[in-house]
Order: sequence, then structure tokens, then C-alpha cells
Amino acid sequence: MKIDLNCDLGESFGAYTIGMDEKVIPLISSCNIACGYHASDPLVMKKTVAMAKEAGIGIGAHPGFPDLMGFGRRNLNVSPAEAAAYVTYQLGALYAFAQCAGVKLQHVKPHGALYNMAGKDYKLALAIAKAVQEFDPSLILMGLSGSQSIKAAEDIGLPVAKEVFADRAYMPDGSLMPRTMEGAVIHDEELAISRVIRMVKEHKVTACDGTDIEIIPDSVCVHGDNVKALAFVTEIRRALEAEGVTIAPLV
Repeated sequence: MKIDLNCDLGESFGAYTIGMDEKVIPLISSCNIACGYHASDPLVMKKTVAMAKEAGIGIGAHPGFPDLMGFGRRNLNVSPAEAAAYVTYQLGALYAFAQCAGVKLQHVKPHGALYNMAGKDYKLALAIAKAVQEFDPSLILMGLSGSQSIKAAEDIGLPVAKEVFADRAYMPDGSLMPRTMEGAVIHDEELAISRVIRMVKEHKVTACDGTDIEIIPDSVCVHGDNVKALAFVTEIRRALEAEGVTIAPLV
């Protein structure tokens, strides 16, 4: 049994440091690097690509809404065409740093509100998938397991990776619980670990209403800005390996 373990990285900006990238990178198999819209800056992008290359992990672009103040977590009223252009723009930015470092991008994972909106809006999801495909049809689109993002990518033949979350609660429809709701972010390490093991081995997770929902994981995400990110990644990796699960990049 194999699973990818990913984390959102490179989200620092100027004098502001977010996350513990240097400590998290050795423990994961893929990273999603912010591309300058919701977080990051050119120096941070360059440094994060270099660290990921040295660690030998898969590198993904993490494009979001142009919303530094809201960290890309506020819904923006944009057309599918605008969202597609945002993705292309940010892909080009990270691709430049990857090209200079002599590494290839592995995947694309939309960030925050863009990710969640595309998960429920097929037209938006399709526009994003087509933008990725036009840029490089070999790139893998990472999206929430069971979401419209996965469906749209599969419909046009773009490779996909179904993602599940270690530190986020689920709604009964399989979407992530909004961060504005109590309990949306899981801080209990033991609970996070047990949920991940069950998702990987049984393809099930308990939603916020107590019901079980089907879920298929290709990759498990731990948020880099979670205050317990390092502890979560360390313990989740240890628990998965103890269960005989191999941690490996998507390709």
C-alpha cells in the first residue's frame, strides 16, 4: 500500500514567516508551493523549490486567489475564465523557478477558497483543469476526493490525485467543513492519526454529523500553517509506516 503525504509550503512573505518548512520537508513526499497570489514572494518561491529539490520530493504549484490579506481563503466573485488565467499566471511563475533549478513540476493543487469553490462548481473546476492541461498535460491535478475538481479533470483526461485531509473535519456531503465553524480544524494528534489510518486503509471518514462517508485517498494533506503541523506530519508518517504503508510521491 502506497500513499503520498503532502504539505502546503512556501507561504512566508517578506519579513513574515509562516510554517516550519525546513523541518516539515524531510517528512513529506510532495509539497504544494504558493505562487505569490495568496502568499509567498519570489525569494521564498526560489528557496522552497531548492529545498524540495534537495529533499527529492514531488513539487506542485499551489495557485490561489489574489488575496494576500485574506490568505486566499475568502471567496471571490470571479468568472471561470478569470480563475483559469490566475492559475496559468501562477503556474508560469513557479515553473520559471523549477526550470532554473532543473526540476519538473509534478502537480497542481489550487489553494483555499479557489480549491473549495472548484470542488463544488463544475464550470469553475473545468476551467481550472483546462488551464492546467493547456500548460502541461502531464501535470497531475490534486483535488478533494469525490469533488467536482476530480470529475472535471477526469472528463478531459487530465491526471488526477484524490486528496484527503488529516487536520480538517468533513461535512456529510464530503466537502471540508468551513473554517468559520467550530471544529473545522483538528488539533488532536491522536484523532488526526486515527482518521488518516482509516481513510487510507478503509476509505472511510466520519463526517461532522457522525455519519461515515466514502473517501479515496491518493494523497494526505497536513496544512503547513497549522500550529501542530510538524507534530502531525511526524506522527502520521510514523503511524502509516507502522501499518505497512509506503510514503512516496505521486509519480
